[in-house]
Amino acid sequence: MSSINSKNIILTLSFAVLGALLFSFIGIPVPWLLGPLAATLLFSSFSKVTPVFPAKFRDISIMIIGYSMGLSFTKESMIQMGTSLPYMLTFTVVLILFCGFTAKIISKITGIDYPSILVGSIPGGLSQILVFAEEVKGIDLTVVTFLQVTRVIMIVVTVPFLLFGPFFHQNGAENYSVLSSSAMDNYSLLLIYIPAAILFTLLGKKIKSPTPYLLGPLAATALLGLTGLDGPSIPAIVLDLAQLSIGCYVGMLMKPKHLKNKRKIFILAIISSIVLIGGSLLMSIGLTQILPLSAPTSFLSLAPGGMDQMAIMAHEVNADLSTVTSYQLFRIFFIYFMIPPFLKWLFRRLSQ
Repeated sequence: MSSINSKNIILTLSFAVLGALLFSFIGIPVPWLLGPLAATLLFSSFSKVTPVFPAKFRDISIMIIGYSMGLSFTKESMIQMGTSLPYMLTFTVVLILFCGFTAKIISKITGIDYPSILVGSIPGGLSQILVFAEEVKGIDLTVVTFLQVTRVIMIVVTVPFLLFGPFFHQNGAENYSVLSSSAMDNYSLLLIYIPAAILFTLLGKKIKSPTPYLLGPLAATALLGLTGLDGPSIPAIVLDLAQLSIGCYVGMLMKPKHLKNKRKIFILAIISSIVLIGGSLLMSIGLTQILPLSAPTSFLSLAPGGMDQMAIMAHEVNADLSTVTSYQLFRIFFIYFMIPPFLKWLFRRLSQ
């Protein structure tokens, strides 16, 4: 690693820590995620120094979040997940149809082609959607990237304020937090859990699974937990550092100074994200009328954000982490396997 890169990494981390401490001081929700995100975004937008953050830090942090999510799975939660599959399918399809409808309206208003708006609006894994966009002729990759990144940032920024606002105010009735688990903190079990998490991550990469750094540790931890081996909970400081790493990564995704037609696309991205979040909120209200879920659990289950970020927020508000993870996981796989072939068919029809 060159000395320039080392200096840039130190500068990036310094700004990220300052952002986290500032957000903690002024009482902003999820400060170790939002603070580094805001600090890194500002640093990359206004500084002549290029921010650098090693991908390995992000990958390890996502593995930590995956491990914490896996701890929430029990035999009871797996049974509950099986009985909820019809609802998962229904609400996932409704969310995607809603994305398609709003993309059509935005396309007509802005004059930007519908395929680019649609692909940019699909709430799937960022890397997967970008790879798909590169494969389809006629897709404006800049529009897709900016829409996807803006959606991720908008959700990470707005969802905490919604959760901690009066609409979702809870009286502490729920207690699903992984950190408050009754599992014994037997850290010697990490000698089993860590190799298993690494093995499943490598296997996920081998079979080209979506988000292998998240799903690998999640699957390994959940399977080991079902055997009766209760993994140790994660110290709060480790989760804070993982959030900081993910916040840095998301903040670095946005590069406004490299974007053409900044104002038009930025307004488009903001409107699209707000509409999508609003639609998810309305659907979550409907889900609470069908299933005995709290408002935060229902909303985070359907929120069109990254599964790792939704898990962090679920932990912060003591939502049912296994339910949130189940719904988010189902949507990831549904979009991964079903949406690309459907969109290719749709775009062929539209081009005829």
